[in-house]
Amino acid sequence: MKRARPTPPPTATITTRSSPRPPPTPPPPPPPRHSSRKHQNLVFQPTNWAPVNLTQSELSLPLTFPTGQTFRWKQTGPLQYTGTLGPHLISLKHHQNGDVYYQIHHSPSQSAAKSALLSFLNTNISLTEMWHEFAAADSRFAELAQHFKGARVLRQDPLECLIQFLCSSNNNISRITKMVDFVSSLGDYLGNVEGFEFHAFPSLERLALVTEQQLREAGFGYRAKYVTGTVNALQLKPEGGVKWLESLRKLQLQMVIDSLCTLPGIGLKVASCIALFSLDQHHAIPVDTHVWRIATTHLVPELAGASLTPKLCGRVADAFVSKYGKYAGWAQTLLFIAELPSQKALLPSVTVNEKKSSKKRGSKAQRGN
Repeated sequence: MKRARPTPPPTATITTRSSPRPPPTPPPPPPPRHSSRKHQNLVFQPTNWAPVNLTQSELSLPLTFPTGQTFRWKQTGPLQYTGTLGPHLISLKHHQNGDVYYQIHHSPSQSAAKSALLSFLNTNISLTEMWHEFAAADSRFAELAQHFKGARVLRQDPLECLIQFLCSSNNNISRITKMVDFVSSLGDYLGNVEGFEFHAFPSLERLALVTEQQLREAGFGYRAKYVTGTVNALQLKPEGGVKWLESLRKLQLQMVIDSLCTLPGIGLKVASCIALFSLDQHHAIPVDTHVWRIATTHLVPELAGASLTPKLCGRVADAFVSKYGKYAGWAQTLLFIAELPSQKALLPSVTVNEKKSSKKRGSKAQRGN
């Protein structure tokens, strides 16, 4: 085995094979890999990782982050995702044994960052126990759960979740992500991880400074008026828009849906997404064409062939709750993920018809449709 030659000092001439080796000299420290002139002091390299105390059965990062719940977390390495929670910049990754570890890149408080992370991941809820109950009630869920372990529902900041799903209406994941990235860039810069720049989500006051025209120029299309209209409506809430949204966590689901639907651009499906992914409404069922297909195939086959209406959305939601109980939204999330073309490959056997159907759906299978 050949020994590696020591790195020459910066002023030395690089030697050839026939030249004598220079005396060992400590190499100069390498420059940051993805430095930014604008924010050079906030470029991060891996340091210490700490366990979240969640196994892969409790949290699978690839089955949780890129599957339509949130569009703000970036894949920054193999089985590694990075995002912001308030003023905290955090990475998550799977260890070799599958357990999940976290790393805090930037935060005013390490303890506050960990607390925010545990809340965001809904760690007080046992996915394993929940899925055991679902599997006992539904043999199909039991089969799918073997291949999609760890698909967890997140508990996002309500304002952040609301704006993201306003962007999702009749949209695809790539375009939604670009729109959400534009909104995110309006917030405070927190750092650079593996070439991605991260910002705290902008405050309601900062969002209020953005005009409809600016959003249209950024590619929001007709959604621009809904974003500005909703921001304005939230600012008019006597207790403040953020507190009003947080107060919805204490209400019954139907009151939450009705309240959200008073905001511009928010209909039943988007309201259900916001309720499930940020407002502790664990039995909320966002019904789109994909969930409708799941329901009419496996839960309410008598509705097959009917047109999807708000009334029938209610019947589908009731069918899910009747089957899976108070955490029906978590069951629906797993069934939705199993329908994504990118995830169907994990299943050992797919019928010819299912394969053809999956190809036709293509990239449309996401929360925006």
